Amino acid sequence: MTVHPSLQTYADAWTHSIESIAELVSPLTEGEWNGRTPCPNWSVRDIVSHIIGMECEQLGDPRPIHTLPRDLFHVQSEFARYMEMQVDVRRHHTAPEMTSELEYTIIRRARQLRNETRDPETMTRAPLGAEQTLELALRMRAFDVWIHEQDLRTALGKPGNLDSPGSAVVRDTLLLSLPKVVAKDAGAPPNSAVVLDVHGPVEFLRTIRVDAEGRGSVDGAPSLGPLVTLAMDWETYVRLACGRVRPGVVADRIKAEGDQDLAAAILQNFAVTP
Repeated sequence: MTVHPSLQTYADAWTHSIESIAELVSPLTEGEWNGRTPCPNWSVRDIVSHIIGMECEQLGDPRPIHTLPRDLFHVQSEFARYMEMQVDVRRHHTAPEMTSELEYTIIRRARQLRNETRDPETMTRAPLGAEQTLELALRMRAFDVWIHEQDLRTALGKPGNLDSPGSAVVRDTLLLSLPKVVAKDAGAPPNSAVVLDVHGPVEFLRTIRVDAEGRGSVDGAPSLGPLVTLAMDWETYVRLACGRVRPGVVADRIKAEGDQDLAAAILQNFAVTP
């Protein structure tokens, strides 16, 4: 246990997912590291490079001194440029180099988490020179590695762990974005409600309410007269919310009842990860 049990859930989720990733990639041949993934513009190697880089930053390692090529047309923002640095610097690493660095990074981070004594509100390093609390940093690492584990499983044709410890972290993190998606981005009218019904390995029902001032909130109480009810399976929800697939591609896996224009607007704005 860490000194602060509030961090243990995230540490356990992170451990489960990152060890699953190491198990997935350890037997890969050189060519398989170049395989495409659902994560836009990133290969299997790129995802593992990203994970290694982000964990090294949490360890306090210096960022690599590296100039990005000019032909990376998917890098359109400072945030994307920041993330791409740790990826591009490893693009020519061999399979043994990748697996050995991943294993060594996991050992170092596991030791760091085991010995963690800081308060959850301690400010720590975040991307682009920002700061975040230790609790948020750990939650986002648990979120990130679970999402990327699923990217790798899809790319390698090895589904699984949709209900592992990280799934609860991902569910709770993604739900935080729903009020903005419904109230602001999709423009749901004041004094309305939208119901999200997710089934499968992770099941939940949430109501997103828009108050008289147009502010959104989310709760678990059912709504008697929602403007829209969206029903989908857990995997589809994650893929949509993380920008891995467009709504039209998985239309057969989504059931939308009520105001179809509002439903379409919500789905068009469903992706909330950068």
